[in-house]
Amino acid sequence: MAPMLGPISMAHVDLDGAWSHQMLDHHLDCGEWGPRLRYSATPALLDAFYESIQPELRAFTLYGSGDFHHLSAIWLRNLSAPVTLVSFDNHPDWDVRPPDWGCGGWINRALELPQVTRAAVWGCGNFELNWPHRIFGNQEALASGRLQVFPWAERVGQSARKRWSALTRDGWRPAFSSFAQSLAGQRLYVTVDLDCLRAGEAVTNWEPGLFTAADVAWALDELHSVAEVAGGDICGAWSLPRHARFKQWLSSRLDHPRLPRVDPAQAARANERAFQVIWPALTAGYEQYAGADQPYAHP
Repeated sequence: MAPMLGPISMAHVDLDGAWSHQMLDHHLDCGEWGPRLRYSATPALLDAFYESIQPELRAFTLYGSGDFHHLSAIWLRNLSAPVTLVSFDNHPDWDVRPPDWGCGGWINRALELPQVTRAAVWGCGNFELNWPHRIFGNQEALASGRLQVFPWAERVGQSARKRWSALTRDGWRPAFSSFAQSLAGQRLYVTVDLDCLRAGEAVTNWEPGLFTAADVAWALDELHSVAEVAGGDICGAWSLPRHARFKQWLSSRLDHPRLPRVDPAQAARANERAFQVIWPALTAGYEQYAGADQPYAHP
């Protein structure tokens, strides 16, 4: 794997203290925005946030809990040329119900961007893919092929396994290699939510998936070998939830699973170990496309 690049191509957007300030040199203190943006936000609020932070954005972004995953659709605004979105996530994030701008439906906001040609989510393993919950997914995008999901066979029901190309621990790597080959020559944006990792590999605000950090790093190497990873992000580290609005807090509380009590120091250590494996693989080779002195927005 290539060494990590300089601050010009990377930024830590600190919304909730999920990551240490020392993780990346280019650290943006956005703590005042965190409670307002967590789990869900209004379009006007997100527009204001984007306007305030846009000059400081970089190709690769480290940011907070998976409760903020809808911000990946904000980072994607800074790309001008077409990209395929590849997501590693334990959830499909395809929900068409309100709120429109929330962590559970952000894939739909990304697909509304003209520069996002299609999206693929790898490693889903929760109830949203089972009947009848999957009726709330973006059926139009699924039918057209603009949205693909690749769930774990052992985490979904029989009908879901038949409907999608369900993965197994023994057979997922050849399936991913074939998928990567189908993207040969394309430009990609890759997002990694740490809840795609199995228990013990990361500590998050959501239920864990089945990937290991080494699995994700291997998959990223596969993508780099055939395509241009023009940008990407990592989110999903655990943080103590803080919300600015009662409705926001209530919706989040009802949606989140009940999880064991978290030791913040232990969580930080586990997530930093995962970061050290995944981040270099995500950012590897970026200099050959943009160079250390190039801005984020690509022609």
